[in-house]
Amino acid sequence: MAGAAAGTIAAAAPAALNSLAEILAELPPRLVDLARRGAVRWPNQIAMSEPSGASVTYGAFATAVEAASARLRALGIRAGDRVMIVNENCIAAGVVFFAASALDAWPTLVNARLSAREIDTIAGHAEPRRVFFTVGLSAEARTHAERFGATPCDLPGAASGALAVSSARDAKPELVTGDPVRDVTALIYTSGTTGMPKGVMLSHRACLYVASSPGAQRRPTPEDLVYCTLPIAHIFGLTSTWLRGLYGGAHVMLTPRFSAEHLADALERGITIFQGVPQMYAKLLEYARASGRKLKAPALRMATVGGAPIEPELKEAVEQALGMRLVNGWGMTEFASTVSRSLPQHVGRDISVGPVLPGIEVRIVDERGRDVPKGQAGEIWLRGPNCMLGYYKNEAATRDVLTPDGWYKTGDLGAVAADGALSIVDRIRDLIIVSGFNVYPAEVEAELTAHPAVTLAAIIGRRRAGNEEVIAFVQPALGARVSEAELAQFLKPRLAPYKQPARIVVLEQLPAAPTGKILKARLKAMAEAL
Repeated sequence: MAGAAAGTIAAAAPAALNSLAEILAELPPRLVDLARRGAVRWPNQIAMSEPSGASVTYGAFATAVEAASARLRALGIRAGDRVMIVNENCIAAGVVFFAASALDAWPTLVNARLSAREIDTIAGHAEPRRVFFTVGLSAEARTHAERFGATPCDLPGAASGALAVSSARDAKPELVTGDPVRDVTALIYTSGTTGMPKGVMLSHRACLYVASSPGAQRRPTPEDLVYCTLPIAHIFGLTSTWLRGLYGGAHVMLTPRFSAEHLADALERGITIFQGVPQMYAKLLEYARASGRKLKAPALRMATVGGAPIEPELKEAVEQALGMRLVNGWGMTEFASTVSRSLPQHVGRDISVGPVLPGIEVRIVDERGRDVPKGQAGEIWLRGPNCMLGYYKNEAATRDVLTPDGWYKTGDLGAVAADGALSIVDRIRDLIIVSGFNVYPAEVEAELTAHPAVTLAAIIGRRRAGNEEVIAFVQPALGARVSEAELAQFLKPRLAPYKQPARIVVLEQLPAAPTGKILKARLKAMAEAL
C-alpha cells in the first residue's frame, strides 16, 4: 500500500498489535483454504451447529465443501459464474458458499426474507448461473424456490431436503485471474441511493482480512461459542461474525431468526461471543424487563454492537445488564464490514467507534476533499486491504466513491479524537438503518409512487429506542383519496419487512421550496412530532 497522504491519520492501535504485513502474511490465500485450514488444525472440533441440533465438525465441513464443489461443477457452474444463495443462516448455506468459492465462482448470498420483487431485481442484475434456496428451514425460501421452479438438491454436508436449486440459466462467466487480491469471493448486494441494488465485489483478501480479527484485543479461539443470529447474507453477519468465528476455530451457532428469549437462554447456557445490532440489545433488555428475568451470561467474554449507531443510554444499560464492556464497531459492506472498534476505555455513554484497524488509513476531509484540522468534523475517507473491488456492472457508481488512488468516500461525517478514536457525527446520505439493515429513501419512495393514487412521496428516518424507523409522507394525485392502511397493504408484498414504513402520513401537499424540492427538514420535524 502506498504511504498515507499529507494529513492522513495513521491507524491508531495498541503497540502489541501485528503490523499489516504480518496480518496479511498470516491470511490463507483463498476463502476455501479457511475450510481446509480448519480441518488440519481442529478436525474434531464442532465448526457450526443449528437450533435443530444439527452440527458439523471442521474436518467434516472441509470434506463436504470439496464434495459439494464437485457437485456444483456437475451442475454446470464454472469459474466466474455467479451462484446466488437465497438463504437464512444454516450449515447448508455455508456449504454452498464455500463450494462455489472453491470453483472460483462468485457466491451471492441473499436474504430469503426479501420480497419477490427484490429477489428478482438482484437475480436480474447478477445473472446467476444457478440459484440455491435453503428450503429446509425457511418458508420464505420455499416460496421463492417455487417461483423459480427449483427442484430438490442433495449436497454433501447439507441435510436431505435442505436445499433446492434452479435450472441452469444463461450467464457469462467473469474473468478470474488467480490472484486472491483481485478475484471476487463474495458478491453482496446493498441498496443504492437510486433505489437500484448495488453488488459489492469483495476479494478473498478483503473477507479474510476482516475474518482474521486484525486489531482485536480478544480473537475467537477453539474454546469459544459464537452466537450468530446476524444474517450471513449481510456483511456484518458474514465476515465479522461467521467467518471470524471459523477463522479462530470457534463453534459458531447459526441461528436463522433473532429471538430475545432464545438469546437470553443461550447467554445463560454459556455462549462466549455475541455480536448484534442495537435493536437486538434493546429487545433483549425489553424481554428481561417484561418477563422479570435477570440476565445471566456466565461465560460471555465479548459483546459487540454495530450495524447502526447506538444511543448512549442503551449502551450504558446493556453494559450494566451484562456486567461487561460493550464493544462498539463501525463498518460497511464496501469495506467487508469492520473498519474500527472501540477501545477498552470507551465505556458507558462513550459511543465512539474506536480507531481504525491496522493497515486502514483514514482521512477527514471538507467538501472539496481537503484534509481538515484534527478534531474537526468532515467526511470520512478510507483506504485499506479490505476495500471493495467496486460495484458490479456499475462503473459510474464506483467512480463516484473510489478515487484513482484508492480512497473510498464513505459519505459519513466524523471526527478523530486525540486517542485516534473515530466518532460518527452524521450521515451525508439519506441512509436509514433499521435493525442494522440499510434502507434508502429513494427505493421506498419509488414503490409508493407506483400506487396510482400517489403523486409524490418522501421518506424520513426517525430514531426510536436504539433503532430507526421509516416514516413516509405522501401527496395524493389530484382528486384521489387513499388511506394509510391501503398504502401499507400495497407495500407489503413489494418491500422487505424492515423497509416497511412504521407510519404513512397523507398530506394534501408536501412542503416544497420554490424550485420544487421537497423540504425534508420540515418533514423530519413533523415525523418527530407524530
